[in-house]
Parts: sequence; C-alpha cells; structure tokens
Amino acid sequence: MFPQQWTPPCGSKCTKKYTALTQIPWRVFCKKGCDADGETWEDCLGECDEICYKDPVFKDQQWSAYIDRSPGSDSYSVECFRACVTGCGYKFNIPKEEVDRVHPKRPPKPCIEKKPSPPLVEHVPTTDEMTSNSA
Repeated sequence: MFPQQWTPPCGSKCTKKYTALTQIPWRVFCKKGCDADGETWEDCLGECDEICYKDPVFKDQQWSAYIDRSPGSDSYSVECFRACVTGCGYKFNIPKEEVDRVHPKRPPKPCIEKKPSPPLVEHVPTTDEMTSNSA
C-alpha cells in the first residue's frame, strides 16, 4: 500500500490545496466538507454553514453564540466556508466553477452606522471669566 492510498482521495485533494502551515485550519475545514454526513451537495453546503458561522448554542440566547466552536471573526468564517465548500465539491465531484459561485445562506450583518460627531463649538470667555490685567 502506497502513502497516497492511506487517505481518501477527497482528503488528499484538501491536503494538496492547503499545503502551507498557515493554511492548516482551512485544510481541516476542507476535510470536514469531505467528511460531511449529507447525502447531497446541498446537504453538504448546509453543514458548511453550520460549521463555519456562529449560532447561539441555546435557543433565543444570543450570548451563547460565544461558546459555539466555529472560527469566530467574519473573515475567518468566510475562509472556513470556502474551504468546507471546496471539500464538498471534491466529495461530490462538482466543477470548480460551480464551487466558486457558492455563497453562505446567511444574511449579511447589518452595516454599522457611523454617527456624525457633534460640531466643534468655540468657547468664547465671558467678562467674568477674564482676568483683569489693568496696570
């Protein structure tokens, strides 16, 4: 048995795609896509959504999202999703072009409105505040 035969082909493709040390987390999420329980491409994509985005662990308790084991920051969640979808693509032999068109089924976070800063008001001293400098 050769080393290439020790791992499933899907996992080997993930290892080849994410070879750098800095890409190890994405390799893991790619392999999670390969190992997803879903029977269809769509099921697999749904699992990637669940894996990569924080949800409350306890229903209606938003604070509990912090104990969810997903990557965390928005940019990490996007990278996780891309890697996981890549693994799903390998698993179901989906063309790369179709894999690249997939987006998470999450609504985008609302934009944070920047409140305008109050205008600067120049303080003009009153006569009571002025010191008398008469000679």
